[in-house]
Amino acid sequence: MKAIEIIRPGGPEVLQLCERPMPEPKEGEVLIKVHAAGINRPDVLQRMGRYPVPPGASDLPGLEVAGEIVAGELAGSGFSHGDMVCALVQGGGYAEYCTAPLGQCLPLPRGLNAVQAASLPETFFTVWSNVFDRSRLSEGESLLVQGGTSGIGVTAIQLASALGHRVFATAGSDEKCRACEALGAERGINYRSEDFVEVVKQATAGKGVDVILDMVGGDYVPREIDALADDGRLCLIALLGGAKSTINLGQILLRRLTLTGSTLRPRSVEFKAAIAANLRQKVWPLIEGGKIRPVIHSTFPLDQASSAHVLMESSAHIGKIVLTVASS
Repeated sequence: MKAIEIIRPGGPEVLQLCERPMPEPKEGEVLIKVHAAGINRPDVLQRMGRYPVPPGASDLPGLEVAGEIVAGELAGSGFSHGDMVCALVQGGGYAEYCTAPLGQCLPLPRGLNAVQAASLPETFFTVWSNVFDRSRLSEGESLLVQGGTSGIGVTAIQLASALGHRVFATAGSDEKCRACEALGAERGINYRSEDFVEVVKQATAGKGVDVILDMVGGDYVPREIDALADDGRLCLIALLGGAKSTINLGQILLRRLTLTGSTLRPRSVEFKAAIAANLRQKVWPLIEGGKIRPVIHSTFPLDQASSAHVLMESSAHIGKIVLTVASS
C-alpha cells in the first residue's frame, strides 16, 4: 500500500510517500480501506520528534480515518464487511489501509461523506473526554475554549452550544472570532487585542466561567485561574505556550478550583471504546440532526501531506484539514 512516513524528525518536508506492507488486524481489530484521514496537531508534534509513538502502534502518522471495513472479526458488533466507518486510531492513518480497534469505530453519521466523517474522531473523542467526563460540564454551566477555530475548538464550541451551554472562545483575528460566534459561541475574543479574563468576567457579571478547555498552558494558566468561577475546572490538553507556569495556589484552595489535564493517545482501548459509546448515543444524533456540522477548511491528496502540514502550522485554517486517498 501507499503511505506517508516520517523519514526523520523535522519540518513538513520529512513527510514522504512510501510503499509499506498492508497491516493485518489483530484480535479485536478491523482493517479499514481508508478514504480520508484527518490531520491533527499531534501529527505535527510526532513529525518533529516531540510526540513519541506508543509501544506497538504504527510509526506512520495519522490518528483518525474514515473508510470501508474490509477485514476483521465482526461477530456481535453490529458492523459488516463493506460498512463505512470512522475511527480513532493510535497511528497509521496516513495510508491506503489502516487497522483500528473495533470499539473505536463509529458508523458514518447519516448525511456525511468520508471526508467529513474523517474530521470527527480525534476532536470529538478529545472534547467529550475532557469537557464532559473529566471537567464535568453540567447543566447551566459555561465554557471558555482557547483556540476556538482549531479542530478541537470548532468541535468544543458546537458540542457545548448544542447541549445548551454558554460558550466563549478565543481566536487570533476578528474574522476568526466571528467564525466562532457563527458556530455557537456567545462571544469570540480576539486574544491579540482583548483580555479574555476581562471579557468573560464582564459577560458573567463577575462570576467567571465554570470550565476552561486550554491548549496553550504556559503563562495563560494564572490568567485562566482568574477567569474561573468558584468551583471551576481548568482542563489542559496541550502545551503550545509552554510546560511551566507560576500560579497562586491560594486561589485553588480558597475557591475550590480544579486544575487537570490529559492526553488521549496512550489510554486503553476500553477507555476509548467507552467514549465511542457515549458519542454514538449522545452526539451522533446531534450531527445527524444538523445541530453540529463538520467544519472542513481544506483537503489535500495523500501525497501532499507535507503541504497540509504547512497549512496546519500556519494556523491560518478554520476547522479541520483532511487528506483524501486516491485509491478509494
